[in-house]
Amino acid sequence: MPDLRATVGERRASGKAARKRTPRSALASWAEEDRGHDALDTILAQNKIRVPELVPIRHYRMAASPWNYYRGAAAVMAADLAAQPNSGLTVQLCGDAHVLNFGLWATPERNLSFDLRDFDETLPGPFDWDVKRFAASLVVAGRDSGLEPARAAAAVTAGVQAYCRRMHGYTSMPELGLWYDGTHVDSLIDYFEPADRGRVSVHIEKKRERRTSQGAFAKLTNMAGGRPRITVEPPVRVTMSDAEQAELVGQFLAEYRLTLQEDRRTLFDRFTETDMVRQVVGVGSVGMRVYLVLMEGRSGTDPLFLQVKQAGPSVYEAHAAPSRHDTHGARVISGKRLIQSATDIFVGWGSMSGRDYYVRQFRDMKIIPTTALIAPRLAEFATACGETLARAHARTGDAAAIAGYIGKGSKFTAAISRFAGKYADQNERDHARLVRAIDAGAIQSQPG
Repeated sequence: MPDLRATVGERRASGKAARKRTPRSALASWAEEDRGHDALDTILAQNKIRVPELVPIRHYRMAASPWNYYRGAAAVMAADLAAQPNSGLTVQLCGDAHVLNFGLWATPERNLSFDLRDFDETLPGPFDWDVKRFAASLVVAGRDSGLEPARAAAAVTAGVQAYCRRMHGYTSMPELGLWYDGTHVDSLIDYFEPADRGRVSVHIEKKRERRTSQGAFAKLTNMAGGRPRITVEPPVRVTMSDAEQAELVGQFLAEYRLTLQEDRRTLFDRFTETDMVRQVVGVGSVGMRVYLVLMEGRSGTDPLFLQVKQAGPSVYEAHAAPSRHDTHGARVISGKRLIQSATDIFVGWGSMSGRDYYVRQFRDMKIIPTTALIAPRLAEFATACGETLARAHARTGDAAAIAGYIGKGSKFTAAISRFAGKYADQNERDHARLVRAIDAGAIQSQPG
């Protein structure tokens, strides 16, 4: 018989013991002079693996606002977090848990579920790194939307308290109950005030109908030579060379296919590649190679869009243990499956031309919030996000140990809230420096 595992009480005690190494009050600390890196150099260093002609577009998008800068500067914050005290309690990090990286998408059963949605930076690390990234994003997003500081601060408090409350609840939940736990769209709507629920429901239903492969087909394709083609819209969507297309179809998709479960591989084999383009997406991802692939089912009336996205090293790999996976595509998909309560049936990975990629369905009922939409209801949305982040961490870490470290009082929430305000100020200084460098002509910037 194996040795008996630690009891919940013993695990909780181990979390309390971690406070001796890093008091919760230490999580509030931030001092720019303690940085071990130059923020602008860190941003520019990421351009080495990107498409050179797209790099100026990345700079342009990041310079648009402090919020856009924050979204693109995960590498800067990773280096900053690594220089600060942390709990030492490890989970599978989302790695970029800012407030707009929570959203809705369709589960394999075609239900809408609310969860984290971006895993390019996923890697094991201290749970408080994700919490700090999330909390600071609420302040930055609140300022971007013109919210009063007190309302943004209230959203941080609501989000972190929700995280703590849910983490304590997970200490007594059975393992299978935790694994099957999720947030259905109806539960998400319940977070909002009754007067807002109708408006939120209408918005979700409109997006749900449009953000599908059928919706993308109607919006993004036209007929050419009797076949559907993805419309080109430089620089957002551009044609690929024959060599690129041949490698993507002849090598990559064959390798990717083998990473699918057998039943899903059978389904994938019923689709045929029809067209593909290179795509520009997001803010921080601009410059990474991204391809949009249109496939047609056997009936000829059921399109499937797959997005093939380049995966580089996680921004945390320089500051934490390296990934245990052979490729960064496998790292991203493994983290996604660990963290999400349900995952897209077509996720997989592969490599080509010495670069790693991962694959997911394009759109597939994905509903991504905007700051304008959530700002009037930021505290309610932050509550949903905080509980969702707690579930992700409880699935991949030790809920009892984390709950023991957090405690039942307000010290943890207060420390994270103080850090969030300080770091939002730092983010504004870093953004202003990027803008000055662009204005001085030291860094190229181009609309796109």
